[in-house]
Amino acid sequence: MILLISDLHLEEKRPDITRAFLHFLETRAAQAEALYILGDFFEVWVGDDGMSPYQHEIAGALKELGLRGTRIYLMHGNRDFMIGKAFCREAGCTLLADPHIAQLGGERLLLMHGDSLCTRDEGYMRLRRWLRNPVSLFILHNLSLAKRQKLAQKLRSSSKQETRMKASDIVDVTPEEVTRVMQQNDVRTLIHGHTHRPATHVLDVGGKPARRIVLGDWDRQGWVLQVDESGFHQTSFDLN
Repeated sequence: MILLISDLHLEEKRPDITRAFLHFLETRAAQAEALYILGDFFEVWVGDDGMSPYQHEIAGALKELGLRGTRIYLMHGNRDFMIGKAFCREAGCTLLADPHIAQLGGERLLLMHGDSLCTRDEGYMRLRRWLRNPVSLFILHNLSLAKRQKLAQKLRSSSKQETRMKASDIVDVTPEEVTRVMQQNDVRTLIHGHTHRPATHVLDVGGKPARRIVLGDWDRQGWVLQVDESGFHQTSFDLN
């Protein structure tokens, strides 16, 4: 059994999500061969050197899960793209590139966070290209912790305000980009998060049947995609 989750947006302000996640690690995840976390694991991440006691606690819980035999894979999201090697060492997890080809359920498929698929949101895509540029990342990492925290707060506030003003199709994936990426990587299944719109979409890619599985976010409820011998099954559960 393999489990996939995304968009937990962990932060101290949401103890309900934190409790649910820690319980998930101790129970269901402990029975899994592997756990994939496809981005936006934390609400914000300003650098491994700025880890709070809360974030160290989460890293410790992941480490414990790994010691119990579950392999843990983590992918950057748009909120926590500055997670680095120090956190991964402490948490005992492997950092994946986005996109990442995986072999799950006997199938070669594509894992992504999903934000790079939202190409109609031109303003965000420009910001993403700047933030992910190696030169920009070098500059960000060399800013003082206080400046990074201030910048992160400004970006979060701006992002929430702009998202409320944008049409729903603008902040969703671009169908043509989905097709392009799947054809480029020669896959029939794409799994991603980011949009907070859990569903399985039936597609036609290059004249062949395909599917796009969107992972749900953890907010009013939690979402987990389970891959086992019977197939792919996404379910939700109460956070309380």
